[in-house]
Amino acid sequence: MDEADLNYARRHLAESQEALSAANGDPFVRAMIAIADAITKSLKAGGKVLICGNGGSAADAQHIAAELIGRFEKERVALGAIALTTDTSILTAVGNDYGFDHVYERQVIGLGNKGDVLIGISTSGRSRNILKALEAGRARGLVNIGFTGKDSRDMTSMCDAILHAPSERTAVIQQIHITAAHVICGLVERRLAGAGK
Repeated sequence: MDEADLNYARRHLAESQEALSAANGDPFVRAMIAIADAITKSLKAGGKVLICGNGGSAADAQHIAAELIGRFEKERVALGAIALTTDTSILTAVGNDYGFDHVYERQVIGLGNKGDVLIGISTSGRSRNILKALEAGRARGLVNIGFTGKDSRDMTSMCDAILHAPSERTAVIQQIHITAAHVICGLVERRLAGAGK
């Protein structure tokens, strides 16, 4: 067994553990609860959740939508959620005709209604297509939620609530994002399916 491989694995796990411990502080936890409250309020009023991201964050968008449409831990009605990352015809048409910066913006304009929730995921906080989606969300009266990294500030003024994962490393930020998403989905589910374990 290669010692360099062991050291790499241990460093990654240690960094992940450190970031998760840092996330378990009052500001991050309160942000998760505020996001769960916003999603619950929208869904109760007949709204839906739109989610977008790039690369691994696109996969996270689909993961979150699946937890809401399907179930997280409880049997309940399906909850309205759409990952804006999945329709290749829309993505390629808009990307070709308008540019990649607009692939989510156009979907927010076409699908978003006042009171819906838009979750924009960008580990850097600088992804142009996410920022444009958030601009469109703000203009249409959506509740904007951001998932980003430790020092990402570009998204902050565009969001009603934001999670800053306490790391500068993309992989670790993504790990914190999906852990936080699971907490948020669990909180939403408890509110809409009744409190339980």
